[in-house]
Amino acid sequence: MENFFDQYRDEVQPALKSKLEEFILFGYDSVTEEELWQYLCKKKWKREREAKLLYQIVNDILSVKIGEYMNFATVEAFKSPDWFGNQGKDELSKLL
Repeated sequence: MENFFDQYRDEVQPALKSKLEEFILFGYDSVTEEELWQYLCKKKWKREREAKLLYQIVNDILSVKIGEYMNFATVEAFKSPDWFGNQGKDELSKLL
């Protein structure tokens, strides 16, 4: 599902990389660029009704707080329909 902001992804890639480097400095090295982009699209820009200028998009990226992202990631993980995957289901079946 493509949204309005996807057209700017290549242009704002350095800002995404910078934010991910900041996450790494604070010990959150498992966050990927795609996950950060999904957070921005699904949470930060969810209700955007008008176009934003490039500097506003970059500002949104650089102002992401780790706690905000982690809260989003936690909620998304709980929404996931398949917690165990196929391999986990086999292990679960053995236990039960």
